[in-house]
Amino acid sequence: MIRIAPEGRWFIAAAWAILLVLALLGWWLAAVVWLVVAIWVVVFFRDPERRWASRPDLIVAPADGRVVSVIRVEEPAFLAAPATRISIFMNVFDCHVNRYPTDGTVTYRQYNAGKFMHAAAEKSSADNEQSSIGLATAHGRLLVRQIAGWVARRIVTDDPVGTPVHQGERLGMIRFGSRVDVFFPEAAATPLVQVGDRTLVGVTPVARWN
Repeated sequence: MIRIAPEGRWFIAAAWAILLVLALLGWWLAAVVWLVVAIWVVVFFRDPERRWASRPDLIVAPADGRVVSVIRVEEPAFLAAPATRISIFMNVFDCHVNRYPTDGTVTYRQYNAGKFMHAAAEKSSADNEQSSIGLATAHGRLLVRQIAGWVARRIVTDDPVGTPVHQGERLGMIRFGSRVDVFFPEAAATPLVQVGDRTLVGVTPVARWN
């Protein structure tokens, strides 16, 4: 049985209700087309249970998707230091539930309204609507940034400041095509992925703490 993120229940119910109405009206061609949409909505909001062993020495992927950049940046908001940024783009077929990449305590949260450009674009990291979550970890600070895409219109971030969190636990989700960036101080960890790699949320190691 597919586990569903709670944010998807109303969308799924609405999609299948529309399908039922189309079938009752006898609009079979429309019903067949809409069946594809209804199935996709279920797939989009899936929240698969994946088995993983906690690895304190690793930073794991906060999202399903494809690595679109691994670069050095300045991150003044939380790290206040030169940082490595790993960006993971989620297309509309990826699981959109986000998970914590490491153990820690939420010590920073910041929401910024913005644009809805294509999330894989470099400028989206600064210009798009986004929610940032800063963690204090045993290895130092780490920042996760959820970025809305051109289709996304809703970012969900679960935990308030002060919450202890664990690697692989749910962080939140983004609806309908988006991106997640993870930042860590440049000297604190070594990237283990490169552009083009696919990641599984909560499973794929993206960096190793030094």
